[in-house]
Amino acid sequence: MDESLLRQLADKAGLLLEWHDSEGNLLHLSTEVMQHVLPKLGFPADSDAAVTESLEKLEQIHHPRSPADLPPLITAECGRAVSLPCALQPGTRFLLRLETGQEVNGELDAAGCIPAVDDAGYHRLQLGDADLCLAVAPTRCYTPADACSIQEARLWGMAAQLYSLRRPGDGGFGDALALQHLGQSAAGQGADAVAISPTHAMFSGDTARFSPYSPSSRLLRNALYCAPEGLMGKERVEAAQARCGIKEQLRILEAMELVDWPRAGSAKLLWLRALYDDVMGSDDARSEALRQQLDDYRQQGGEVLEDHCRFEAILAARGPGTWRDWPEELQHPRSTAVARFAEEHEDEVRFHAFLQWLAADGLLRAHSAMREAGMAVGIISDLAVGADDAGSQTWSRQDEMLQGLSIGAPPDSFNVHGQDWGLAAFSPHGLVQSGFRSFIDMLRAGFDQSGGLRIDHILGLMRMWLIPHGSGPDQGAYVRYPFDDLLRLVALESWRHRAIVIGEDLGTVAAGFSERLAEKGILGMKVLWFERGFERGHEGSFRNADSWSSEAMATTSTHDLPTVAGWWAGRDIEWRSSLGLLKADRSAEAEHNGRAKERAQLALALGLVAPHSVPEKLSASDLDATRVLDATARFMAQVPSPLTLLPVEDVLGLEEQANLPGTMDEHPNWRRRWSPDAKDLLESADVRHRLRGLDQCRQKVEPPAKAGAQR
Repeated sequence: MDESLLRQLADKAGLLLEWHDSEGNLLHLSTEVMQHVLPKLGFPADSDAAVTESLEKLEQIHHPRSPADLPPLITAECGRAVSLPCALQPGTRFLLRLETGQEVNGELDAAGCIPAVDDAGYHRLQLGDADLCLAVAPTRCYTPADACSIQEARLWGMAAQLYSLRRPGDGGFGDALALQHLGQSAAGQGADAVAISPTHAMFSGDTARFSPYSPSSRLLRNALYCAPEGLMGKERVEAAQARCGIKEQLRILEAMELVDWPRAGSAKLLWLRALYDDVMGSDDARSEALRQQLDDYRQQGGEVLEDHCRFEAILAARGPGTWRDWPEELQHPRSTAVARFAEEHEDEVRFHAFLQWLAADGLLRAHSAMREAGMAVGIISDLAVGADDAGSQTWSRQDEMLQGLSIGAPPDSFNVHGQDWGLAAFSPHGLVQSGFRSFIDMLRAGFDQSGGLRIDHILGLMRMWLIPHGSGPDQGAYVRYPFDDLLRLVALESWRHRAIVIGEDLGTVAAGFSERLAEKGILGMKVLWFERGFERGHEGSFRNADSWSSEAMATTSTHDLPTVAGWWAGRDIEWRSSLGLLKADRSAEAEHNGRAKERAQLALALGLVAPHSVPEKLSASDLDATRVLDATARFMAQVPSPLTLLPVEDVLGLEEQANLPGTMDEHPNWRRRWSPDAKDLLESADVRHRLRGLDQCRQKVEPPAKAGAQR
């Protein structure tokens, strides 16, 4: 095997041959990993002949010989000349049809580029025999400043696990109506946003699969979060539940401290089926109008909706297993067998469209209610980094998703063995060759019914750590993605939906990455636990509020990290110790001793102890947790971020976190519920005092001298 030829292929295929880890060490990609990863990207590399053939294939992809060989979509930015991936003579004629209907006849400039286009949008470009899409994006995303028409926005909001909310009649987990209640209450106390856990489509046929970050598809929504009461009325919903004879079961599920996803999900789908049958089978004018609305929704949903509903119907008929276990003719969404199945099971397909319609309607009602209550942003949706390999997105978009590779993270100081999240990723080459169809559909699904989108692990827009199935996380490779194209599409969809963008940029960050996000108006994330430095003469001390970034969203914690009360009490140490998740060279005693020193540093940063009398250590009982929570809220209000989000757990002062990485059933991940009901969740004296302090301090923050980016 010619090693230099193999390395050349790896580089051209998008693999990083070397990179720096979280400690700054330079690492190199091994030959073995190259040979495992390259074929799964579509470039065989098991011999010199295969490598040569793959290089020729890449040459055709990267350097099209004529306009006819161009990809179906090219991105550009407003006001900047459009370079083409194939070399054409200056003076070559083109025709550009703008979204407005205006036609622009022109010719390529001296550099072989299309002159700058000032109108953002998806335009049609005719170049020779080629007819393709020219996606022209604004130079940056829609921002909090745009949302509130203030150049230096200082908004605040909350981050909520949607399933954790309660309301009478919810059936055992939070839904869109409970979210609406929380949002209206939060708006009344000055909040401008509610960021929520992912609402991606899950597996209706298997309600035991409930991790919001392992969805069946990021192109549709989780049907279980629907709240049909808003569309069909409370009486009709309760009548459907009564026909199923599950009223007592629902009451028991609603009273539980943890979500019982298999039982609660199955019970909800049961009465939703009864509700569907009622609407489909009734002759009254109201039912007829509802059926017409469903038909209109289904028509608007197009292929994306139809594919998912067919997948769900086939899954219901086939039972347990993955779509790769189905008969060959059902494994391909465009096959005649799938079309025949859909025709023969039209009622089942329509039922799943009905569920999607209800889910979309409920989220839209919640978002609209928040905006009407005075929020500048409203709902901020969450976009998972990948999809379940057995889900409808990998089935319906096989050419655009990688098989045999899963998304993860390389070893770092926090996870010494690395991480394998078991999720399917986009194919970087499949994205380009498809005209970024799935990426655009995914963005639209995330931006719909919301005023913002948080992109989980946004680092993956530039490079993704991909691990061959069967290998350890340390045997993965960084694969480059078309970063500029993806950023432009995010900006374009952000403006079309008038929605802000937050990028979760925690982890091993490439040099210059955060600066690129800021340039594009995408807020990074700054988390209290990680904002450390050398301040007040102490290495590792918590940064002063005024030294935080003005180009990132600020928060105390995330769903994967301890809450403020839990951190103060050392609850996270207790969990990790009991489950064997501490580092091999660290004992629980050493962790608690270190935490005592960190408490003292946090108390100093929060102004709870005087600088001249900072104790070396503080126990959890040395300061009342309520004082710490109130001081933390005031501290977070003073950071110069355009948006501060306080997790509901830290609003309420809860000790338990939503998810404990490295666990499955050992910890109740994605199952914790909150009390009281969503309408009253923020009404206690302590909570109102905490939020009042946050709101008042937030309004007093002096904006930094730097002006916001211009569109």
